[in-house]
Order: sequence, then structure tokens, then C-alpha cells
Amino acid sequence: MKRRTFLAGAVGAIGATAVVVRSAEAATVTSLAALQSAINSATAGSTITLANGSYAVGSSGITITGRNGTTTSPITIQAESRGGVTLTGSKSFVFSKSSNITISGFVFKQTSTLDLAAGSNRIRLTRNEFALGSAASHSVVVRGDDVKIDRNIFRDKSTVGCYLVIDGPSNNDPQNETIAQRTYILRNHFRDHTFSGENGGEAIRLGVSSRALADADATVEYNLFERANGDPEAISVKSSGNTIRYNTIRNSLGGIVLRHGNGSRVESNYILAGDNGIRIYGNDHLIVNNYVDGVTGSNSAGIVLGSGSERDHTPGESETARKGNDAPDRVVIVLNTLRNNTKAIAGESNRTIPPLACQIRDNLLVGTTGNLTDLPYQSGITFSGNILWGAASNGTIPSSGFTRADPKLTSTSDGVYRLASGSAAINAVSANHSSRVTDDVDGQARTAPYDVGADEYSTATPTRRPLTAADVGPNAV
Repeated sequence: MKRRTFLAGAVGAIGATAVVVRSAEAATVTSLAALQSAINSATAGSTITLANGSYAVGSSGITITGRNGTTTSPITIQAESRGGVTLTGSKSFVFSKSSNITISGFVFKQTSTLDLAAGSNRIRLTRNEFALGSAASHSVVVRGDDVKIDRNIFRDKSTVGCYLVIDGPSNNDPQNETIAQRTYILRNHFRDHTFSGENGGEAIRLGVSSRALADADATVEYNLFERANGDPEAISVKSSGNTIRYNTIRNSLGGIVLRHGNGSRVESNYILAGDNGIRIYGNDHLIVNNYVDGVTGSNSAGIVLGSGSERDHTPGESETARKGNDAPDRVVIVLNTLRNNTKAIAGESNRTIPPLACQIRDNLLVGTTGNLTDLPYQSGITFSGNILWGAASNGTIPSSGFTRADPKLTSTSDGVYRLASGSAAINAVSANHSSRVTDDVDGQARTAPYDVGADEYSTATPTRRPLTAADVGPNAV
């Protein structure tokens, strides 16, 4: 076995400068200079381990240039132990024309954004902690394709900026509709964003208005958001063709907002005890199987079907037009459970273009006060099969679109209210939804005819439940 020794050109926070090489493919380094040297010669399958300690990174960063692993043999750069290496200073890793790189186990406390540059594809950030300094705007920006962000924690941000931004190439061409493709965001913990401004503190911003018509094809699943209070939008979607599913939002100002773009799927999310639920603009979205409980902001609702300043966004439109709200067309809202929110389903009257050809079917709306529905524009909506219950008034929903019947919701061990035997929601749907979804919010199979709301009645243990901190972050399975 060939052995190599790198001499460190600078000393990290720990004193040793030697490098121990276990094999031609695996090296442990003990300084930033040695780390840079090992990266510069890394090939597919190389694993470079930085010894535990705190390292102040200079203004040039740790450069990863022209390094390419493969999908089966990535180049891995990791901390000696998970969370054992802290990177401070102005920058950390700086990517250029590299691919199949995994960064794992670091604590990032740099003062500038970690930018995954366009042209650097299949980068994976896994089991890291992001607690960047106040000078940093966003924590991570994704510009390359097929990036995976999994099992990280993003925490304690008090300034403007997002934890995670999915963007495109670094240019300001308003006609450029390209965006990072197929980003996979899995089992991350986004918590404690306390920025108090009115806008600009999202946990995830998936796109930007100038690129909203581009299909990002991102998947955001099994993530936990707690006290995401930097913006009314915890997940702000500003691109097209995305899937937002199996996430849990707890005790947060922010909700899930389809702000710009078309054709996204919002499925089987739990939103619990916050200020905002799900808000919708744009066309051809599916909102299915979501459970929203205790969203009690003064003007909030479990689901808001918005109104528009524009009928549709189009390629080449002005920047001003693109930033306007696109009225919802052909949005399908089915099989959701909305319990004890300020309102269950609401619309907007502050813009003049109404929804068009939208459906609100087979949802379960339960409340104790106020109105369950408040929909100022109804001519563009088809209602059927919804079940309303509780002391709250029906509101504006037409009488043909609902029945009043007891769903027999019963609290279970995780705090979720599920159907009990004898529920009026069992086998009560008005339409066949098998082409849209085959299981319920808990991951249990649905059998025809489906039950109204997010829960399909079952005595079995749920496959999915609301997430807790143990399910996400660096130590998650």
C-alpha cells in the first residue's frame, strides 16, 4: 500500500501539523493547509478527514476546484467526529467546477454564505450544523444541479436572510428562467429564526420570482421547522414543479406558501400551532392530505386560496409584473383536515383577479369559533363533499358543497386528532381521488371509497407521524 505524507503549511486551532495517511484513498489531516493539499489531489473515492478542533478559515476559503468524484464513489470531506470541527472566519468551502463531493459533520460559523456554485453538481451537505455569524445573509445557496441537503441543523438566525435558498446561475438577467435542478432536501431541522422584519427571513426559499416559471423539480420532505419566525413563509416556493411533503411545522410564524410558479404538490404535511397554514398562488397545484391544527394568527387560515394582480405569469414579462401575485387556476384542494384554525379555508379580496377552475373537495373543516370558510370569490371554485363540524359558523361555502356531520375526531398520543369508529367521514368522499394519492397523512393505505379529510380510518399504528427533533438533524437515521 502506497503511503503519502503531507506537511502542513499552517497550523489550525489544534497544534499538530502532521498528516496520518491510512491508505491511498483515506487521509486524516490536522491543519487547513494540509486539508487544502489533500483536496487538491483528491480523486473519486477519496475520503479526507479533518481532525477535531476549531479552524479560522481565511478570506480565500477552502477551495474545491476541478475535483470530481462519481455517483458511486464521491469525494468525501468530513469532520473527525460529527460536530467535532468548527469552521469560523469569512468563508468555508468554495466550489468551482466540481461534482460528487460530500461535506459531512462540520459546524459552520463563517460570516458569509456557503454558495454551491452553478457548474458544481451532485454536491451533498450532510450531518452538518449551520449557525453562521450575523454578517452572513443566507446560510446556504444552491446553484448547481442534483444537490442533496440532508440531516443538517440550521439554527439561531436573528438577521435578514434565509437558511436555505435554491437559486440559479449568478446573474441578474431577468429573462433567464434557469434554476438549480432536482435539489433534494431531507430530514433537516430548521429552528429558531427570530428576524423581526416583515419579509426576508424564510427557512427555505425555493426559487426566486424572476425564475418562477422554471421547473426546479425539487423535493422537500421529512423536514422539521420549529419557531421559524423570520417570515410568514417558512417554505416559500418561487419556482415550478416541486414536491413539498411529509414535513412538520411547529409553533412557527411561517407556513407553506406557493408564492410564484406552477404545478407543485403539497402533500401530507403537519402544520401545528402557528400563525400561517398553506397559501396558494399560481396554477395547477395539488394540495392533498395535509393536517393543519391550531393556526391562529389574526388573519390566517388553514388554507388560503389567494387572489391575483395577474391572471398568469408569462416568459419575458416585466420585473414588476413577475413580482405580482398570479391568481390560482386549476388548483385542487382535496382530503385535508383543518382543525381549530382562525378560519379553515379562506380567500383574499385585496386583489381583483379571482381563482379560476379550482376545486375544494372532500376536506374536513372543524372549529369552535368564528367562520370555517371565508371565500369572497366563489364563481371560479367547485365545492363538493366537504364535512364541517363544531360551533364555528359555516361561513361563505355554498350549501351544495358540504354537509354538517360529526367526524368523531379523537386525540391520539402524538396530539393529532384522527377519525374514530362511527365517524361521518368514513367512506364519504364525493369523488375518486385514487389517481392523486394512495395513502393518507399517516402513511396508511387508503381504500376506496376514501374517507374525507387527511386521515383514513385505521386501528393500525401510523407509519408517519409529526416529526420531532429526534427524527431530523445530524443524528437522524
